Amino acid sequence: MIRVILALMLCVSLSVAAHAREPRIELAADSAEQWVAFDLTPGNQIRFAMTLDDEPVTAILDSGVSASVASLALARRADLDIAAGTSADAIGGEITIGWTTAGRLRLGGLTRRDGRIAVAKLSGMATGSARGVDLLIGSDILSCCALDIDYDRRRFRLLPSGHMPFAGTSVPLAVTRDTHLPVSELRIGTVRIRPVLVDTGDGASITVARAMWDRTRPAPDARMTTTVAFGLGGAIETRLTVLPEIGLAGLSARDVEVRIEPERGFSDETGTAGRIGSAFLQRYRVLLDPRAGHMVLAPGSRADQPPVRSTSGLLVGLDRDRLRVLHVMRNSPAARAGWRDGDLICRVDGRPVALGADKGMDTSWSAGPPGDVVILGMCDGTRRTLTLASFY
Repeated sequence: MIRVILALMLCVSLSVAAHAREPRIELAADSAEQWVAFDLTPGNQIRFAMTLDDEPVTAILDSGVSASVASLALARRADLDIAAGTSADAIGGEITIGWTTAGRLRLGGLTRRDGRIAVAKLSGMATGSARGVDLLIGSDILSCCALDIDYDRRRFRLLPSGHMPFAGTSVPLAVTRDTHLPVSELRIGTVRIRPVLVDTGDGASITVARAMWDRTRPAPDARMTTTVAFGLGGAIETRLTVLPEIGLAGLSARDVEVRIEPERGFSDETGTAGRIGSAFLQRYRVLLDPRAGHMVLAPGSRADQPPVRSTSGLLVGLDRDRLRVLHVMRNSPAARAGWRDGDLICRVDGRPVALGADKGMDTSWSAGPPGDVVILGMCDGTRRTLTLASFY
């Protein structure tokens, strides 16, 4: 529930080259048997355990990153030398990165030696979690192989390119010329949206650049609201709606959450028309194989499951033992009741703010049945009531 409500994203496209000798990537002969277990962060990204120079680290599988990234905290902990920084495009704006020698990276049946990786601050906010991660594993590593993601069983594996481990709908997949990121296309109505970045590190569903969205001539009665997302470059506000259908090659997906990115946003800066994110990919078993020129999608257990919609209009984040309002969605019950960004909530229906196993918070009340009344205890001692309603 919280993953959808927070709608956090983690994505960075690094457009500079790391001047180092070519890394050596090896795939074990039994890589098909070497599944990697993962969980989903509150921000909807694939988080798993791997090793760096035989030391355990946590990582996120992020096909939207052109160069893998180590956290600044990991680089300091491992006493890695960091070369001079430069700038890179990220969701939310530009960030400063450095470079370091990667050492030996191992995940599943894949081993990478030598080469460099970027170094940047990896905030826990970008995953919606109290704890950050050590690494982002990007397309510089993943593009070597076919990536088989079994969302239903929470596991993935790396296979030699060209393998077809399951049957499904084949969708075109290529790589961008400069950044070598995986891109595909989708269809809204009769309009083809391309190129769209296939980004496992983006916790949203479908994002479309504003100029491309205007070409689709959306229905005038489509109900629209706003949401906020957090990338490495900071927060961005987008418009949000749910479309009855979008198409990918021969596949039709129904009830799809779509975000419309502002002009001069991340898509415009990277020359793409939008993104296919993790919230959409989770409907399917997914094979990403850019070398073979395709992405394969097979319906999973959530293929026909509609998106969870906020009925309160409050997007909140954990601030110690309180909930801080990060965004009040347009046209929502909260907007009509005068809520503001920065409001602090200490109790929900008389109970203190509850933390989950990942030190995240229970926000199921924010998407409760329309008509329900939620009593929210503010941290200044006052109480507010909020009647939930459908609004987009």
